[in-house]
Amino acid sequence: MPKLKVRKAAKKRYKLIAGKRFVRRKAFKGHLLEKKSPKQKRNLTGNIVVKKSDTKAIRKMLVC
Repeated sequence: MPKLKVRKAAKKRYKLIAGKRFVRRKAFKGHLLEKKSPKQKRNLTGNIVVKKSDTKAIRKMLVC
């Protein structure tokens, strides 16, 4: 049997915490920041825990 490969895009975006939950960055803070208000940009900083319904799909992509 060949080894299962991890999806590199998912590996770069998600981090496993406490063995069962995943953390990710918020979207919409990569570019086009001039038109966004400071309040909106401030609220987009930091990490958030991925919802429970999405963890199964992420776990499948990361083969863990």
